[in-house]
Amino acid sequence: MKKSFVFSSILIAIALTVCFGVKVAMAQDAPPAEGTVVLESEIDKISYAIGQQFGTTIVQNEIEVNVKALLKGMEDMLMKVDPALTEEEMQTAMMALQTKMAAKKEEMMGKMKEEAGKNLELANAFLAENGKKEGVVTLDSGLQYTIVEPGAGDPPKATSKVKVHYRGTLLDGTQFDSSYDRGEPATFGVNQVIAGWQEALQLMAPGAKWKLFIPSNLAYGENGNARIPGNSLLIFDVELLEVLPDVVIEK
Repeated sequence: MKKSFVFSSILIAIALTVCFGVKVAMAQDAPPAEGTVVLESEIDKISYAIGQQFGTTIVQNEIEVNVKALLKGMEDMLMKVDPALTEEEMQTAMMALQTKMAAKKEEMMGKMKEEAGKNLELANAFLAENGKKEGVVTLDSGLQYTIVEPGAGDPPKATSKVKVHYRGTLLDGTQFDSSYDRGEPATFGVNQVIAGWQEALQLMAPGAKWKLFIPSNLAYGENGNARIPGNSLLIFDVELLEVLPDVVIEK
């Protein structure tokens, strides 16, 4: 999946000190034992939250750090102590980090592209075989579906709002979304969803239950999204519960 490689994000702690003028509160009492932190005041909790967010950014971007050196650098800045590195050394270190992050991003993009290629091959092979099965309808767009229950009435239009229950899985059976699991149907405009859904919904009657087989060009394409790898075939169980009445705007 994609990760953020925005360079400025790794400097969140520094940015916060500059933007918000963080004041360092010096404890009057003896410090707690090493490795423990007492979080009682609002400042304590804000400080810990900043540290957690900064640490999360480092972990998510898989940046290798020396924790003691990291904390020392933050402490020196907050306490207005002269830095242990010259400005030139700082720039050299940060350029090295940028180079490592760029290499990591390039490697990750290569792996994602390779995975997307394999997914497309698997999807095409599946659709070719699936289209031969009894009851499977293949449209000119490449969308395939089977009718589980036909429903009755007029299908929605592109401008209609609908209420649906659905479950979405990848070709390997991995579930990535389900209104059933949330215990509440989804409501949205037909023209607000992926192309495969738009085409199918405008053919479904209220009360219908269909199984959709959506190729990636009618879904999230080569890039995918946070939950869906690139070029993934998507399989949906869709139940069109209701076509909602149009809202009449009085003039």
